[in-house]
Amino acid sequence: MKSLSVMVTALGLLALAGCSVLEGKPVPPPPPTHQAQEIQRDQAGSLQVLDRFSVERRGSPMDVEHVVRVKANAAHATYYQIVALSELITSGKWRADVILYR
Repeated sequence: MKSLSVMVTALGLLALAGCSVLEGKPVPPPPPTHQAQEIQRDQAGSLQVLDRFSVERRGSPMDVEHVVRVKANAAHATYYQIVALSELITSGKWRADVILYR
């Protein structure tokens, strides 16, 4: 019985230790340029949210990403983050959820 409780405790500690591996460390965003730049979640910590929007486009994921870049530049955003990119039930139609930052 004692070995079972030791094993359960050890597995619990391993699971908790594994959680810290998945947590990203904050990373500064790249220097601003004249075009909006895509950033990752761990780079957005100190930035101010400018807007949020969704884009749906028939074609490929790259077509949706192009529309996102155009909209981000039109909004004078410094950075943008594509939070989700997924194909809709209608084959060939893609949706991106985006956050714009200053």
